[in-house]
Amino acid sequence: MFSEFDDSDSLPIAIKGPIDRVMVHAGRELIKSESGNSSPTGVVLPLQARERTFAVLALSVESSSRTFGTNDLALAEAFSSRAAIALDNALLHEEIRFADRQKNDFLSMLAHELRNPLAPIRNASQLLEHHASDEPDVKWACEVIDRQVVQMVRLVDDLLDVARITRDKIHLQRETIELTTVVERALEASQPEIDARNHALHFLLASQPIWIAGDLIRLTQVLTNLLNNAAKYTNSGGQIWLSTSQEGNTAVIRVRDTGIGIPRQMLESVFDLFTQVDRALDRSHGGLGIGLTLVKRLVEMHEGTVEAQSDGLGHGSEFIVRLPTVQIPSSEPTMESHQNGDLHRSDPKRVLVVDDNRDSARTLSLMLKLMGHDTEVAYDGLGAVKAAATYHPEIILLDIGMPKLNGYEVCRRIREQPGGQSILIAALTGWGQEEDRSRSTEAGFDRHLVKPVDLATLEELLASRKPASV
Repeated sequence: MFSEFDDSDSLPIAIKGPIDRVMVHAGRELIKSESGNSSPTGVVLPLQARERTFAVLALSVESSSRTFGTNDLALAEAFSSRAAIALDNALLHEEIRFADRQKNDFLSMLAHELRNPLAPIRNASQLLEHHASDEPDVKWACEVIDRQVVQMVRLVDDLLDVARITRDKIHLQRETIELTTVVERALEASQPEIDARNHALHFLLASQPIWIAGDLIRLTQVLTNLLNNAAKYTNSGGQIWLSTSQEGNTAVIRVRDTGIGIPRQMLESVFDLFTQVDRALDRSHGGLGIGLTLVKRLVEMHEGTVEAQSDGLGHGSEFIVRLPTVQIPSSEPTMESHQNGDLHRSDPKRVLVVDDNRDSARTLSLMLKLMGHDTEVAYDGLGAVKAAATYHPEIILLDIGMPKLNGYEVCRRIREQPGGQSILIAALTGWGQEEDRSRSTEAGFDRHLVKPVDLATLEELLASRKPASV
């Protein structure tokens, strides 16, 4: 029999048969028969690992004529040693799983808590830029704020993506893509970082279309990370080259820069988690050391490879991504592009904004009004349900974590109201993992937006509803 116990105390073990009561500390105990037989009829062995005793193994015989011999004792000790290792490994595995769950829960909570204040910061900067559009210094300051908010969001997303990848929680949405589409999307995302550092960006793109099968969002993330890295690790006024080509059945993307370079001994380890080239230098470039890990894992998920090349520190670096190509599709898919423009993009709507963060709710409401929409604001769940019944909104932007009534229950109650099924209800929340999106869909939400929402996404959402008939 096995018995777990705290090794800080002695353990009495009661065993039926010849063993009456045994006190176990760290050593082996031999149990002799009550009939006076000198040979042992039972043995109690401690199960030890990592300098601690966490259980005992007790063996006994039912018949008084059977005793434990030398070979039996040796076999029992060998078995107890293996059992100790197996049990300790099982306990370690469970401890690691528990620690991993705690880590992922912490990252999810961290993302939520960081995104909540970022939303009103971005909203306020956009409002300020609109009101002071003719003041260059104010406009520049707003652009700085927005650029840094985007950087913060990118860091949060990278943290969560690392957690998802290590748990195999990322699922690719594959489609046939022309490589230029990936390049255009990545440039749109990384151009502010490149411009802010006054870099010159040079292109050498393939003259013929190159088709690949992959997840457009994730491949864009790969190229964006490489371009942002090139911008970040290159001194102001540097040079960045981006090229695409096809070699046989392989699409090749190259990102080269005149930056700080990579020591030869780090060309392989640069893709390891939390590795940074300048860790031993002045750490002036910042970052978490996870961007290239994501690049490598996402490329490998697309059956591709990525490698780093450099002649050493001070000589720049080049990253080469290779992806398998596919045959040219019979009809080219059309991709919609979103570009930030002025605030007046869609027809006027009645929009209910619900958020217990008053700064976030008020700044979003003001921005919607500048876009020509009519708005109402509620700061808790019960207020949202009442406002939906009296205000009759066409669109509701609804936070999830709120007092009195959470967003899931608010959505369900609004759907039960007369006309509630015709309202477009979008979750606007700091919770953005797959399970969060699935839960919002189950609760009746039409869309799931993650704070801070960008202007193009908001415009697309507002344009997706026709104005109410009068």
